[in-house]
Amino acid sequence: MEKSIYYYMDIKDGVKEYDYIVFCVNKLLHMEKERIVMKKLLTSALIGCMALGLMACGSDAGNTNSGTESTGSASSGDKVWVIATDTVFRPFEFTNENGEFVGIDVDIVAAIAEDQGFQYELRSLGWDAAVAAVQAGQADGLIAGATIKQERIDSGWIFSDGYYDATQTFVLPNGSDITGFADLAGKNVAVKNGTAGMDFANSLKDEYGFTVTVFEDSPTMYQDVILGNSAACVEDTPIMADSIKTGGLALYIPDGMESEGAPYGFAIMNESNQELLDMFNKGLANIRANGKYDEILNKYLGN
Repeated sequence: MEKSIYYYMDIKDGVKEYDYIVFCVNKLLHMEKERIVMKKLLTSALIGCMALGLMACGSDAGNTNSGTESTGSASSGDKVWVIATDTVFRPFEFTNENGEFVGIDVDIVAAIAEDQGFQYELRSLGWDAAVAAVQAGQADGLIAGATIKQERIDSGWIFSDGYYDATQTFVLPNGSDITGFADLAGKNVAVKNGTAGMDFANSLKDEYGFTVTVFEDSPTMYQDVILGNSAACVEDTPIMADSIKTGGLALYIPDGMESEGAPYGFAIMNESNQELLDMFNKGLANIRANGKYDEILNKYLGN
């Protein structure tokens, strides 16, 4: 600015004065343009830094309440598969009294990874978030008690072989003389509202001549049977087995009184992860053959 002032003081001609004013205006416009460009560059740099920071935070958050399991002899540079799961679906995934994330799904993945020699990170995200993570490519696979259904296959889910056949079962009080559906004639069966168990009972009640009483929660339904008000109740088989084992309930699951059921499967949603699915299927077959699979089920469901 000092050179501009001195230059203006030396001006004698009106035309030159006009030219000089134009020069000053253009100079100011050029300076303003440079300022705006610099501001944009600084803003872009700040946004970039913030994005990197958020990515780092997101990475840390993704590891919250999750386990990272490394198996086999792979080096740290090898791929680590990200597997998403639910937070609570007992006995398939849940946090135990020691704060450890455990369950049938958790142990099956660990056993298969050990058998196949791959590394993985298990992220406990909740059902909806786990599905979304796999769909978005933020996770490679999903294990969360996911029923293999045609509508899911049609929407892009790619399932493994079934690793657990989930059924609904009638449950009897200890000492019951009921041996089959025909013995329920004239008796009452307790069910929980809005469940597959209720649907199963309703599909049989007319054929076998029993009545149905609806409850809002499982514990009340169980107590109705234990107290003798109902001859049986209907519940998801693995849930019932876990409740009997952990709750010490005076109930048991009879043979031959379950629904046909449907299998749970491990799932990917991107064909590029087919390698992971193939390893899951091979490992599942191996742990079934060597007895590890039955050992896992007995651990959580009892004999």
